[in-house]
Amino acid sequence: MGIFTVSDFSPAWLSLREPADEAARNDAVHEACAKTFASRATLAICDLGAGTGASVRALAPMLPAEQHWTLVDHDANNLGAALTALAAWADTTSPRDGGLTLRHGGKHIDIRTQVHDFAQNPACWPDGTELVTASALIDLVSAAWIERFTLALAVWNIPLLATLTANGKIEGRPPHALDDAVAAAFRAHQTRNKGFGPSAGAEAALLLEAALVNAGYRLTAGESPWILDDSLLLKATAEGIAGAVSETGMVDTSALTDWLQHQSRNSHQLIIGHRDVFAARG
Repeated sequence: MGIFTVSDFSPAWLSLREPADEAARNDAVHEACAKTFASRATLAICDLGAGTGASVRALAPMLPAEQHWTLVDHDANNLGAALTALAAWADTTSPRDGGLTLRHGGKHIDIRTQVHDFAQNPACWPDGTELVTASALIDLVSAAWIERFTLALAVWNIPLLATLTANGKIEGRPPHALDDAVAAAFRAHQTRNKGFGPSAGAEAALLLEAALVNAGYRLTAGESPWILDDSLLLKATAEGIAGAVSETGMVDTSALTDWLQHQSRNSHQLIIGHRDVFAARG
């Protein structure tokens, strides 16, 4: 979710948001991915912006019995946290060459990590990669990066599962008079440079889908909104949104304070829009 720059995605924040991410994932999109690889015994996956390994935990149950994951992140601390979290999640685990070999629910999973700033070169997956995944990443990158990324995928003929791309939709329940103004300012903030050039922000998912279609991919896409009832994540998200909005100067400070207090005291739900897509060729 593009409230933050890439460097703001700490292990603590990623851990807090993981249950909401898991609940939000679009079933039809994930079923399309699972069906594509259902006849396979093994699969090599590269996860861009891997954070603390949430994609492994979310996707491993639906993928083939033997999986080889390369987790790519610019932050070595995130990848270290990923190995710790995955070891705790596994039924059994053993260290191997700086990574892990683990078993979970009948799956045999090999984990490797790679520290890499893929802002300039998105094609950082190793030879033999058969699926690229990216979660909560695409709204942070630029339109130009999306074009380079899509071209690289097409050259390698690799399917993509991109999930939880924020689309700028914000809805509080009960509503507040400033909801529309806050959402508009938040969408404006999303377009700031998050380390990849001016971010595509709320347009990112649709730009990605259009680029994939132009590159000859078939898509399964759909909405994957956060529906936040959890008080800690709702509070942290509302504070992040308010902080971003305050930087734009588009909403009066006292009014924004009132909006934030409403979310903290009165909001029963906060809905944050996202979109998922699975793309494959042939």
